Amino acid sequence: MNTPLPVRVARRIVPCLDVRDGQVVKGVKFRNHRVIGDIIELAGRYRDEGADELVFYDITASPEGRSVDIDWVRRVSETIDIPFCVAGGIRSIGSAGRVLEQGADKISINTPALERPGLIDELVQAFGSQCVVIGVDSIADGDSYTVRSHTGTPDAMKTPGRDTLDWLSEVVARGAGEVVLNCMSSDGTRDGYDIRQLAEARKRLPVPLVASGGAGVADHFIEVFEQADVDAALAATVFHSGQIPIPGLKQLLASAGIEVRPC
Repeated sequence: MNTPLPVRVARRIVPCLDVRDGQVVKGVKFRNHRVIGDIIELAGRYRDEGADELVFYDITASPEGRSVDIDWVRRVSETIDIPFCVAGGIRSIGSAGRVLEQGADKISINTPALERPGLIDELVQAFGSQCVVIGVDSIADGDSYTVRSHTGTPDAMKTPGRDTLDWLSEVVARGAGEVVLNCMSSDGTRDGYDIRQLAEARKRLPVPLVASGGAGVADHFIEVFEQADVDAALAATVFHSGQIPIPGLKQLLASAGIEVRPC
Protein backbone atom coordinates (compact mmCIF):
# COMPACT_ATOMS: atom_id res chain seq x y z
CA MET A 1 0.00 0.00 0.00
CA ASN A 2 1.43 3.36 -1.06
CA THR A 3 1.73 6.06 1.58
CA PRO A 4 0.08 9.29 0.34
CA LEU A 5 2.40 12.21 -0.13
CA PRO A 6 1.86 15.17 2.19
CA VAL A 7 -0.17 17.99 0.70
CA ARG A 8 2.02 21.01 -0.07
CA VAL A 9 0.14 24.29 0.13
CA ALA A 10 1.61 27.10 -1.94
CA ARG A 11 2.59 30.18 0.02
CA ARG A 12 0.82 33.37 -1.03
CA ILE A 13 2.19 36.78 -1.98
CA VAL A 14 -0.33 39.48 -1.05
CA PRO A 15 -0.02 43.17 -1.93
CA CYS A 16 -1.84 45.41 0.54
CA LEU A 17 -3.61 48.57 -0.57
CA ASP A 18 -4.47 51.09 2.15
CA VAL A 19 -7.37 53.22 0.90
CA ARG A 20 -8.19 56.75 2.03
CA ASP A 21 -10.57 59.10 0.22
CA GLY A 22 -10.61 56.82 -2.81
CA GLN A 23 -6.82 56.74 -3.22
CA VAL A 24 -4.19 54.19 -2.25
CA VAL A 25 -1.87 55.60 0.44
CA LYS A 26 1.06 54.35 2.50
CA GLY A 27 2.65 55.54 5.73
CA VAL A 28 5.35 54.50 8.19
CA LYS A 29 4.15 52.98 11.47
CA PHE A 30 0.64 54.14 10.49
CA ARG A 31 1.63 57.83 10.19
CA ASN A 32 2.50 60.37 7.49
CA HIS A 33 0.48 58.72 4.74
CA ARG A 34 1.22 59.75 1.17
CA VAL A 35 -0.80 59.05 -1.96
CA ILE A 36 0.55 56.10 -3.98
CA GLY A 37 -1.95 55.87 -6.83
CA ASP A 38 -5.38 54.89 -8.10
CA ILE A 39 -7.11 51.82 -6.64
CA ILE A 40 -8.21 50.32 -9.93
CA GLU A 41 -4.91 50.90 -11.74
CA LEU A 42 -2.92 49.26 -8.96
CA ALA A 43 -5.35 46.35 -8.68
CA GLY A 44 -5.01 45.68 -12.40
CA ARG A 45 -1.23 45.91 -12.22
CA TYR A 46 -1.00 43.36 -9.43
CA ARG A 47 -3.37 41.02 -11.26
CA ASP A 48 -1.07 41.12 -14.26
CA GLU A 49 2.11 40.67 -12.19
CA GLY A 50 0.93 37.44 -10.59
CA ALA A 51 -0.20 38.45 -7.09
CA ASP A 52 -2.06 35.61 -5.41
CA GLU A 53 -4.52 37.82 -3.58
CA LEU A 54 -5.10 41.48 -2.72
CA VAL A 55 -6.11 43.08 0.56
CA PHE A 56 -7.81 46.47 0.67
CA TYR A 57 -8.03 48.46 3.91
CA ASP A 58 -10.31 51.49 4.09
CA ILE A 59 -8.08 52.87 6.84
CA THR A 60 -10.30 55.74 8.01
CA ALA A 61 -13.60 53.83 8.08
CA SER A 62 -13.43 52.71 11.73
CA PRO A 63 -12.01 55.99 13.11
CA GLU A 64 -14.74 57.88 11.22
CA GLY A 65 -17.46 55.49 12.40
CA ARG A 66 -18.53 54.42 8.90
CA SER A 67 -18.39 51.30 6.76
CA VAL A 68 -16.24 50.70 3.74
CA ASP A 69 -17.17 52.46 0.49
CA ILE A 70 -18.67 49.64 -1.58
CA ASP A 71 -18.44 51.57 -4.85
CA TRP A 72 -14.71 50.89 -5.22
CA VAL A 73 -15.26 47.31 -4.05
CA ARG A 74 -17.54 46.79 -7.04
CA ARG A 75 -15.08 48.42 -9.42
CA VAL A 76 -12.23 46.26 -8.15
CA SER A 77 -14.35 43.13 -8.61
CA GLU A 78 -15.05 44.15 -12.21
CA THR A 79 -11.32 44.64 -12.85
CA ILE A 80 -9.58 41.61 -11.37
CA ASP A 81 -10.07 37.85 -11.37
CA ILE A 82 -7.95 36.99 -8.34
CA PRO A 83 -9.28 36.74 -4.75
CA PHE A 84 -9.44 39.90 -2.69
CA CYS A 85 -10.25 40.80 0.88
CA VAL A 86 -11.80 44.05 2.12
CA ALA A 87 -11.56 45.68 5.55
CA GLY A 88 -12.87 48.90 7.00
CA GLY A 89 -15.63 49.56 9.52
CA ILE A 90 -17.50 46.30 8.90
CA ARG A 91 -19.64 46.13 12.02
CA SER A 92 -22.61 43.94 11.11
CA ILE A 93 -23.83 41.06 8.97
CA GLY A 94 -25.47 43.64 6.75
CA SER A 95 -22.33 45.66 6.05
CA ALA A 96 -20.31 42.47 5.49
CA GLY A 97 -22.96 41.12 3.14
CA ARG A 98 -22.91 44.28 1.05
CA VAL A 99 -19.14 43.99 0.57
CA LEU A 100 -19.36 40.31 -0.37
CA GLU A 101 -22.28 40.99 -2.74
CA GLN A 102 -20.07 43.46 -4.62
CA GLY A 103 -17.57 40.68 -5.34
CA ALA A 104 -15.11 40.53 -2.44
CA ASP A 105 -14.05 37.01 -1.50
CA LYS A 106 -13.36 37.77 2.16
CA ILE A 107 -14.07 40.45 4.73
CA SER A 108 -11.61 41.41 7.44
CA ILE A 109 -12.46 42.98 10.77
CA ASN A 110 -10.19 44.45 13.41
CA THR A 111 -11.53 47.27 15.61
CA PRO A 112 -15.17 46.09 15.41
CA ALA A 113 -14.12 42.62 16.59
CA LEU A 114 -12.27 44.07 19.57
CA GLU A 115 -15.25 46.23 20.47
CA ARG A 116 -17.72 43.35 20.14
CA PRO A 117 -16.10 39.90 19.86
CA GLY A 118 -19.48 38.25 19.29
CA LEU A 119 -19.46 39.83 15.82
CA ILE A 120 -16.94 37.16 14.79
CA ASP A 121 -19.39 34.38 15.69
CA GLU A 122 -22.21 36.13 13.82
CA LEU A 123 -20.18 36.58 10.64
CA VAL A 124 -18.93 33.00 10.71
CA GLN A 125 -22.46 31.70 11.11
CA ALA A 126 -23.74 33.91 8.28
CA PHE A 127 -20.96 33.50 5.73
CA GLY A 128 -18.66 30.67 6.83
CA SER A 129 -15.18 30.68 8.34
CA GLN A 130 -13.50 30.88 4.94
CA CYS A 131 -14.89 34.41 4.45
CA VAL A 132 -13.96 35.80 7.86
CA VAL A 133 -10.47 37.22 8.42
CA ILE A 134 -9.36 38.89 11.63
CA GLY A 135 -6.84 41.69 11.31
CA VAL A 136 -4.68 42.19 14.39
CA ASP A 137 -2.52 45.28 14.90
CA SER A 138 0.04 44.41 17.55
CA ILE A 139 2.90 46.17 19.35
CA ALA A 140 5.70 44.58 21.36
CA ASP A 141 5.36 45.47 25.02
CA GLY A 142 8.49 44.15 26.72
CA ASP A 143 8.38 40.37 26.46
CA SER A 144 4.69 40.36 25.54
CA TYR A 145 2.50 41.80 22.78
CA THR A 146 -0.64 43.91 23.01
CA VAL A 147 -3.22 44.85 20.39
CA ARG A 148 -4.25 48.29 19.16
CA SER A 149 -7.51 49.47 17.60
CA HIS A 150 -8.59 52.47 15.47
CA THR A 151 -5.12 52.42 13.91
CA GLY A 152 -6.10 54.08 10.62
CA THR A 153 -5.94 57.49 12.30
CA PRO A 154 -2.99 57.69 14.71
CA ASP A 155 -4.58 60.31 16.96
CA ALA A 156 -7.62 58.07 17.40
CA MET A 157 -5.63 54.89 18.12
CA LYS A 158 -6.64 53.02 21.27
CA THR A 159 -5.14 50.35 23.50
CA PRO A 160 -7.94 47.89 24.34
CA GLY A 161 -5.82 46.14 26.96
CA ARG A 162 -5.75 42.74 25.27
CA ASP A 163 -2.76 40.45 25.03
CA THR A 164 -2.14 39.67 21.36
CA LEU A 165 -1.58 35.94 21.71
CA ASP A 166 -4.63 35.49 23.93
CA TRP A 167 -6.70 37.44 21.42
CA LEU A 168 -5.48 35.18 18.59
CA SER A 169 -6.62 32.12 20.52
CA GLU A 170 -10.02 33.70 21.11
CA VAL A 171 -10.70 34.67 17.50
CA VAL A 172 -9.91 31.13 16.35
CA ALA A 173 -12.19 29.69 19.02
CA ARG A 174 -14.94 31.92 17.66
CA GLY A 175 -14.47 30.48 14.17
CA ALA A 176 -12.27 32.94 12.30
CA GLY A 177 -10.78 31.33 9.20
CA GLU A 178 -7.62 33.41 8.83
CA VAL A 179 -5.54 35.97 10.73
CA VAL A 180 -3.50 38.87 9.38
CA LEU A 181 -0.98 39.86 12.05
CA ASN A 182 0.42 43.32 11.48
CA CYS A 183 3.45 43.93 13.66
CA MET A 184 3.14 47.69 14.04
CA SER A 185 6.67 48.34 15.22
CA SER A 186 7.89 46.98 11.88
CA ASP A 187 5.23 48.57 9.66
CA GLY A 188 6.74 50.56 6.80
CA THR A 189 10.30 50.31 8.18
CA ARG A 190 11.55 47.85 5.53
CA ASP A 191 13.75 46.21 8.18
CA GLY A 192 12.11 42.80 7.91
CA TYR A 193 9.14 41.02 9.40
CA ASP A 194 8.89 40.54 13.17
CA ILE A 195 9.89 36.88 13.03
CA ARG A 196 9.75 36.36 16.79
CA GLN A 197 6.21 37.64 17.15
CA LEU A 198 4.97 35.80 14.07
CA ALA A 199 6.55 32.54 15.23
CA GLU A 200 4.77 32.90 18.59
CA ALA A 201 1.50 33.54 16.76
CA ARG A 202 2.07 30.49 14.57
CA LYS A 203 2.13 28.30 17.68
CA ARG A 204 -1.36 29.54 18.61
CA LEU A 205 -3.01 29.39 15.20
CA PRO A 206 -4.36 26.28 13.46
CA VAL A 207 -5.69 28.55 10.67
CA PRO A 208 -3.78 30.41 7.94
CA LEU A 209 -1.52 33.20 9.23
CA VAL A 210 -0.62 36.19 7.08
CA ALA A 211 2.49 38.18 8.01
CA SER A 212 2.32 41.95 7.70
CA GLY A 213 4.73 44.77 8.40
CA GLY A 214 8.39 45.30 7.59
CA ALA A 215 9.22 43.81 4.18
CA GLY A 216 12.14 45.63 2.63
CA VAL A 217 14.08 43.19 0.46
CA ALA A 218 13.24 39.90 -1.20
CA ASP A 219 15.19 37.88 1.38
CA HIS A 220 12.74 39.04 4.06
CA PHE A 221 10.07 36.92 2.38
CA ILE A 222 12.29 33.83 2.48
CA GLU A 223 12.97 34.47 6.16
CA VAL A 224 9.34 34.83 7.16
CA PHE A 225 8.24 31.70 5.30
CA GLU A 226 11.13 29.59 6.56
CA GLN A 227 11.45 30.90 10.13
CA ALA A 228 7.86 31.78 11.07
CA ASP A 229 6.07 29.24 8.84
CA VAL A 230 3.41 31.75 7.77
CA ASP A 231 0.98 30.92 4.99
CA ALA A 232 1.19 34.28 3.25
CA ALA A 233 3.30 37.42 3.30
CA LEU A 234 1.68 40.80 2.87
CA ALA A 235 3.55 43.94 1.84
CA ALA A 236 2.82 47.35 0.39
CA THR A 237 5.66 49.83 -0.18
CA VAL A 238 8.11 47.42 -1.84
CA PHE A 239 5.41 46.33 -4.30
CA HIS A 240 3.91 49.79 -4.94
CA SER A 241 7.35 51.24 -5.70
CA GLY A 242 8.35 48.36 -7.96
CA GLN A 243 11.39 47.70 -5.79
CA ILE A 244 10.42 44.02 -5.56
CA PRO A 245 8.68 42.78 -8.72
CA ILE A 246 6.35 39.90 -7.88
CA PRO A 247 7.49 37.60 -10.74
CA GLY A 248 11.10 37.88 -9.65
CA LEU A 249 10.15 37.37 -6.01
CA LYS A 250 8.31 34.17 -6.83
CA GLN A 251 11.27 32.88 -8.82
CA LEU A 252 13.54 33.56 -5.85
CA LEU A 253 11.18 31.81 -3.43
CA ALA A 254 10.88 28.79 -5.70
CA SER A 255 14.66 28.55 -6.02
CA ALA A 256 14.83 28.54 -2.20
CA GLY A 257 12.49 25.55 -2.11
CA ILE A 258 9.40 27.50 -1.06
CA GLU A 259 6.26 26.39 -2.86
CA VAL A 260 4.57 29.27 -4.71
CA ARG A 261 2.00 29.52 -7.47
CA PRO A 262 3.45 30.43 -10.85
CA CYS A 263 2.76 33.93 -12.21
